[in-house]
Amino acid sequence: MKVRVIISLKNGVLDPQGRAIHHAIEGLGIHGVQDVRAGKVIELEVDNSVSDAQLETMCKQLLANTVIENYRIERMAAAETV
Repeated sequence: MKVRVIISLKNGVLDPQGRAIHHAIEGLGIHGVQDVRAGKVIELEVDNSVSDAQLETMCKQLLANTVIENYRIERMAAAETV
């Protein structure tokens, strides 16, 4: 089974990467983009035996810095895997 972990910066945390992307978009001559926040997506291939609690432990202790980042765990249906 595939699991996707989406990690994003918490509100109020400065995002220099997002700011650089926003600046580059404006450099392309595209205006109207109000804000850009960069994050990361981690995809895991796991056995069905891996529990939600174990996924939470992975996120809290390894994958996300919970002081400045939020995360969301999505178990992907077979049709969603590419």
